[in-house]
Amino acid sequence: MFSLERFVEACRAAMRGSDSERAVQALVTETVADAGAVATALGEPKHAGFEVIVREPDLTILDFAWAPWMPFKPHDHAMWSVVGLYAGREDNLFWRRKGDRLEAAGARSLGAGDATILGRDVIHSVVNPVGKWSRALHVYGGDFFEPPRPRSEWDPETLAERPWNIEHTRQLFIDAEARSRV
Repeated sequence: MFSLERFVEACRAAMRGSDSERAVQALVTETVADAGAVATALGEPKHAGFEVIVREPDLTILDFAWAPWMPFKPHDHAMWSVVGLYAGREDNLFWRRKGDRLEAAGARSLGAGDATILGRDVIHSVVNPVGKWSRALHVYGGDFFEPPRPRSEWDPETLAERPWNIEHTRQLFIDAEARSRV
């Protein structure tokens, strides 16, 4: 049975180890292997977006809810992260810098029960490719809202880089939710 409190404490313990990234990845992989238990414990999402579970200087845990068919702009995190899907699907397109623009560099599709680690310098965009809500636990090796260096996002049409904007991010989730309810 999944317990959010035990998961948080296990993440904190994993962060104290010598290879915290791999330890967190193993923990998230084990946790989302029982995706149904996580979904039951966390309940139905109230809105598209993210709920902050933990926000500390060296650890952030977010519960993401992606609206049906929702795309999300290319962005970086400026820290490593582990993503564990417990409902729906998430397609990640990975990017690399090419001059002042981006070019596609790979992809990975995650379904319920899958987890992956994203390195400090990874740039990715995300789409929920299915007509139902997708849910994921995201664990970051730092403060997601105050990263160690400035974060970037890229215009999804022009791929021009700009500073990451949390308010624009929140608005994208609001807009996607509104589209899903029509």
